[in-house]
Amino acid sequence: MAKKKVIHYINQFFAGVGGEEKAGIEPQIKEEIIGPGLGLAKEFGSDYEIVATIFCGDNFYAENLQEAENRILEMVKKYSPDLFIAGPAFEAGRYGVACGAICKAVEEKLSIPAITAMYKENPGVDMYRKDLHIIETGHSAADMKNTLPKVVALAKKMTEGKEILSPKEEGYFERGIRVNYFNEVRGATRAVDALVKKIKGDKVETEYPMPTFDRVAPAAAIKDIKSTRIAIVTSGGIVPTGNPDKVESSSATKYGVYSIDGMKTMNPKDFMTVHGGYDRAFVTEDPNLVIPLDVMREIESEGGIGQLVNYFISTTGTGTSTGNAKRFGEEFVQKLLADGVQAVILTST
Repeated sequence: MAKKKVIHYINQFFAGVGGEEKAGIEPQIKEEIIGPGLGLAKEFGSDYEIVATIFCGDNFYAENLQEAENRILEMVKKYSPDLFIAGPAFEAGRYGVACGAICKAVEEKLSIPAITAMYKENPGVDMYRKDLHIIETGHSAADMKNTLPKVVALAKKMTEGKEILSPKEEGYFERGIRVNYFNEVRGATRAVDALVKKIKGDKVETEYPMPTFDRVAPAAAIKDIKSTRIAIVTSGGIVPTGNPDKVESSSATKYGVYSIDGMKTMNPKDFMTVHGGYDRAFVTEDPNLVIPLDVMREIESEGGIGQLVNYFISTTGTGTSTGNAKRFGEEFVQKLLADGVQAVILTST
């Protein structure tokens, strides 16, 4: 029996090409098993063969979505594979988004089963969980040995047309798909049994888990805006020209704190935007559209606010995981409090 052919997609880091300094490399393909593909090949055994590995820089994919997709699809077509695997991406946001995007394209445009894997807080999960089977991983590559067997087990079922069981049984994220099945015990009886267990204090596992949302209590209203010290925080990607902190254009893992001391306006020669989620032309000409320094200085001079702190804090919001966003806030709020900031104007795009 002929072996089933597999194409594997990874980023520049797992391909061994380099880190952030190589994140702009264009899609390439090698008829080799590279990086995590070695573990996948071992799990697959003799009936499957990874015939080629495609790799691409995370920044290149994020900044050239359609071009990257088209070029990779052409590479995949040449091999007519039975299966396409991307990742695992774990918590790497740009990598996860790329894995989700290319897997969706492969399934929809080439009708080839595709699967990926990533951590629950990776933005790729929320973006593509309804389109794909995404195996849940730990937050880092330290979970590789636990992840690969799950990927292979589900990939084989997909390729061979076998029944795919529930997310809990197979290890993938829920896709919002309901499947009817027959239970030996009718619903009313199961409900009463669950209630009795709960009354006894026993552990009860619901058959219909509800989503959980992080709740943040709103701060108290400002009593006197004319005596309030204010800061500007943005997810609009405004950074000094040259992007010294290398804030990513999407799926940000960092933020920057930048001085506006003595400035009355945002000079386009001094500031730029790296945000990859909107048309940057207008903001490139006038960064005040995202960091309204000109207007804030006018209000400050007229006594409309107490004081504008002489720096702003910036990151990019597109594709950034809620986990990273929460971490950013927890970190920079300490600086804001230490500097006596009482209110923040949060600008987006």
